[in-house]
Amino acid sequence: MVSVVTRFATPTELFCKLMPIILNTVLVFSITAEVSYLVIVEAPLEPDQKKTDWSTIWKAIHLFCQYFMLGNITWNAWLFVKTTPSIRGVFLGGEAMGQGWRYCYACETHTPPRCSHCYDCNVCVLRRDHHCVFFNQCVGFRNYRYFFCCLLHMWAGLLYAVVMNAEVFIVILKEGVTLHSIMLLLVPWIMLVSGQVTARAFAFAFIADTCVVGFLLVAGFLFFHIALMLRGQTTREWHSSRRPYNLGTVNNVVECLGSRWYLCWLCPLIPSPLPGDGIHFKVTGSLEPVR
Repeated sequence: MVSVVTRFATPTELFCKLMPIILNTVLVFSITAEVSYLVIVEAPLEPDQKKTDWSTIWKAIHLFCQYFMLGNITWNAWLFVKTTPSIRGVFLGGEAMGQGWRYCYACETHTPPRCSHCYDCNVCVLRRDHHCVFFNQCVGFRNYRYFFCCLLHMWAGLLYAVVMNAEVFIVILKEGVTLHSIMLLLVPWIMLVSGQVTARAFAFAFIADTCVVGFLLVAGFLFFHIALMLRGQTTREWHSSRRPYNLGTVNNVVECLGSRWYLCWLCPLIPSPLPGDGIHFKVTGSLEPVR
């Protein structure tokens, strides 16, 4: 029996939770719109190529790749938010408790290994990895696949956007490395407020900068989670030198992404059943802490 005290969020708390989601949504669609403009209007082709059949095919391929990644980002993000990894609705009573089981005083129930309480979600989460502040949702057993695939396509999309925006940087620096060009790249807001650049130049510089910074941050998160997955660990288990859930590279990936791990990244609707139930896990070592 899970007992959870329901408390309504204050307007300030609700704003703090929704603001990262709104900001992410605005940035994703702003970058998409800017890259679409670069492809359609200012495609990096020679003037005599702009009206050829190859120009049309080139643009169609780029737009398809762009919106394929955008669709996967938004779809995986939506399923990630909608799929709760918590113990709500999960029958825990009558399970044979053994190594790794703990009692949660907040939920007033025994919880299985790798399960821990999230004070933001106010509930225990199965195979809890961490609480994602950008989506205000915990990453756990049932939604890790959607989180990882969303991260993967965000990384690919930002890499694509950085490459497409390379011409923006070239245009800004074409007159040489001047104080004006450096300020426009580093602090476009100040240049806009001071009237040194037009709103159009600011928008391109700001989005180009956002692509680079976003790419570096997302790349760090993605490669960190790839390392975790290959080690058979969660973020909460990263600090430990012991890896009792390490089943080998392929099996570790299957535990996180499901049996069709090699296809699930193509579309979130591709079924990829997970091998476990989030309660019992195959182990290769003791779960008790070393004394």
